[in-house]
Amino acid sequence: MAKLLYLVHRLPYPPNKGDKVRSYHLLKHLAARHEVHLGTFVDDPDDLQHLGRVRELCTSLQAVRLHPGRAKLASLRGLLSGEALSLPYYRDAALARWVDETVQREAPDAVVVFSSTMAQYAPASLPLVLDFVDLDSAKWSEYAGSRRWPLSWLYRREGRCLLDFEARMVERALCSFFVTDKEVALFRSQAPAARGRVEALGNGVDAEFFAPAVQRDSPFAAGERALVFTGAMDYWPNEDAVAWFAAEVLPRLRSRHPGLRFYIVGRSPTPAVTALAGPDVVVTGTVDDVRPYLQHAAVVVAPLRLARGIQNKILEAMAMARPVVAAQGCVEAIDARAGEDLLGATDAEAYVAAIGALLEAPARAAEIGRAGRRCVLNGYSWAARLAGIDRYLAELPPRPGFPPAHPALQTEAA
Repeated sequence: MAKLLYLVHRLPYPPNKGDKVRSYHLLKHLAARHEVHLGTFVDDPDDLQHLGRVRELCTSLQAVRLHPGRAKLASLRGLLSGEALSLPYYRDAALARWVDETVQREAPDAVVVFSSTMAQYAPASLPLVLDFVDLDSAKWSEYAGSRRWPLSWLYRREGRCLLDFEARMVERALCSFFVTDKEVALFRSQAPAARGRVEALGNGVDAEFFAPAVQRDSPFAAGERALVFTGAMDYWPNEDAVAWFAAEVLPRLRSRHPGLRFYIVGRSPTPAVTALAGPDVVVTGTVDDVRPYLQHAAVVVAPLRLARGIQNKILEAMAMARPVVAAQGCVEAIDARAGEDLLGATDAEAYVAAIGALLEAPARAAEIGRAGRRCVLNGYSWAARLAGIDRYLAELPPRPGFPPAHPALQTEAA
């Protein structure tokens, strides 16, 4: 057993969005084997009620309230300092002091960092294990292509500056992880000079929780055939996906299948998402349990155009034994048989064809759903997926002295 400092950019509970699903299961994985001291931010006041649950998993917890509006203003300091704006966005003197005090008091053996922006808090005195999850710098560069100036310039700058920071952190770490081999290759292609161990650490799914149950009632009207998308609806790639699908795919499907409705299921819908609601589109907002919507969907869709990597929403739908039609890039990130365990699509015509074929052949749709669940059961348990981090924590190097931690934060923490 080791003492670990675990730093996460968002409270890892409840596991109701992609990054929190992974950070929560990583917390559980680490806490089952080690003593964990968790430092994190709370950016949603609704999450404050869950602090007790998180404390049950930790030896100590420091949860700092983050106000997104203020953080956005603070992030502009990056324009003066020449650093990525994401770094001052998550820079907080109280959290920096807690990290220093915890290092001095507890003498942890290593620091595990979740998300590149939290690496700025990693004490120089501790071995570092870094879970990037996705290559965030590449996301910003990709966003730049869909925005007008000045946002296009700002996002392109963010991608460039954040990549420089990510490369420096890789050189510091014992090992750095991305969620897929494709993300690893992308990082290597964009930062070829970075020297450090980089590996894939895939996502899993709780297939016992996400399992079909005969007693689970349908949330849909009798005779209704539902296409379902799940996710946090204040996340831009999700917002883009549902808006595009509602405009480009749904009308063509409705002309052939009049009883079809598109359900957008997820917390915090933006005004742009809410505006999609109408006779053919239902925007639910937060729901107590997403599983009824998945279990009784005719087809689950994930038409993500601005996201890569393994999507938890896809694994959860597969675990629920529902047929899934997703963006081809997301399908390729999953170790599954395309066309048999789930279906991929690249454009509106392909989505119409794939979804239409499933609607017209319910037996085939059910067969794909069952195959998807088998795929998840065979290869996507969280324990198996997260085991890759264990070997780097099993034999940590001897603990050195206590040189000053994270010098970039010393001024603010003083």
